[in-house]
Amino acid sequence: MEKFFKLKEHNTTVRTEIIAGITTFMTMAYIIFVNPDLLSTTGMDKPALVTATIVAAGVTTILMGLVTNLPFALASGMGLNAFFAFTVAPQYGWEAALGAVLISGIVFFLCSLLGVIDQIDKAIPTSMKRAVAAGIGLFIALIGLINAGIVVADPATVVALGNIKEAGPTVALLGLIITALLMALRVKGAILIGILISTVIGMFNGVTQMPQSIGDLVGAPASLAPIMFKLDFVGALKLGFMVIFSLVFVDMFDTLGTLMGTSARAGFLDKDGRLPQMRGAMIVDAIGTMLGAVLGTSTVTTYVESSAGISEGGKTGLTAVTTGVLFLLALFFTPLALIVPGAATAPALVIVGVLMMGAVTEIDFDDFTEAFPAFLTIAVMPFSYSIASGISAGFIAYPLMKVAAGRAKEVHWFSYVLCAVSLAHFLL
Repeated sequence: MEKFFKLKEHNTTVRTEIIAGITTFMTMAYIIFVNPDLLSTTGMDKPALVTATIVAAGVTTILMGLVTNLPFALASGMGLNAFFAFTVAPQYGWEAALGAVLISGIVFFLCSLLGVIDQIDKAIPTSMKRAVAAGIGLFIALIGLINAGIVVADPATVVALGNIKEAGPTVALLGLIITALLMALRVKGAILIGILISTVIGMFNGVTQMPQSIGDLVGAPASLAPIMFKLDFVGALKLGFMVIFSLVFVDMFDTLGTLMGTSARAGFLDKDGRLPQMRGAMIVDAIGTMLGAVLGTSTVTTYVESSAGISEGGKTGLTAVTTGVLFLLALFFTPLALIVPGAATAPALVIVGVLMMGAVTEIDFDDFTEAFPAFLTIAVMPFSYSIASGISAGFIAYPLMKVAAGRAKEVHWFSYVLCAVSLAHFLL
């Protein structure tokens, strides 16, 4: 371990790295419950989704540690799974959505391998990157509130407050309050703990199905057969450029932001402000997306929760390997994931939405040419129930605002291409 992970060179120990890996796992293990719950709304087999979610996270995280010697963990991305379930799959089916994820992974892989990412990064304005993150935050928070029954459809007002006295909304509200308090107290693994407590609360009012024996909690992982290799490329191509681009865009900038932001705080950057292993990390991320699609889950991406393990002293790939191994061990507890009700995972979506909304603080709302496109992006996502439509609205507005203000020189040529493609997204 010393020789492979260069522990002394990074001024760390095996014990520190393992503790860091456990910490990272605790903070992101909620994905084991949330991801299958979201994707199963498309008609996909939920037990198989639990297995796919765990295997994709475990294998890719171990790969990150072995290839890059960085302490980052990966799993099916929040926001991207909502995009898969509520925007892409309803058009041509979940098989086509998996095909789209694989294509986006291949595009991401080529961009990483050929070094095009830096150029794309320069072409997209910072305000738009932040707006996309904030918009996705609102979108998945809305999904969480709807899944909880706290927000319901209403013919007069479009949406309204649900009957919070009912069993499901009550569990979700209590879970949300508990999770929020744990977050405020900076408890590690707050979201996971909140899901488990909500599940227990649900046992007292019939929301959670009580396990009959230990066998209902522990057992062999479910087969991947119902969803593995079920990709529909023909259907994926019918989804259009904007859907594929949205998958690549969100994954790429989510990963870039996580790697650079976390690395800056952890001191991993070199004297030029670059992460030496950046290309390798992006390639592993892309491989994770392709692997996830083949297994039957949505886009796999680098998790910002990795910062929890880094804050505990994790500095090398041993942290990532530890986290990955824990994910794979969780395979034998997949029956536990299947008894967790939607009301217990809904608060996690709202909390993640809160965290993602923090991106708005980096948008210059005093400059209307930046504020208007950003606002459209953020607002259109939840109001149209489509991440792709929100991104398209912003990309149309951005160059138009700059040109109208006589500031066309500030617009990268690629932004005009995105504007044209976004127009086609709406018109065609």
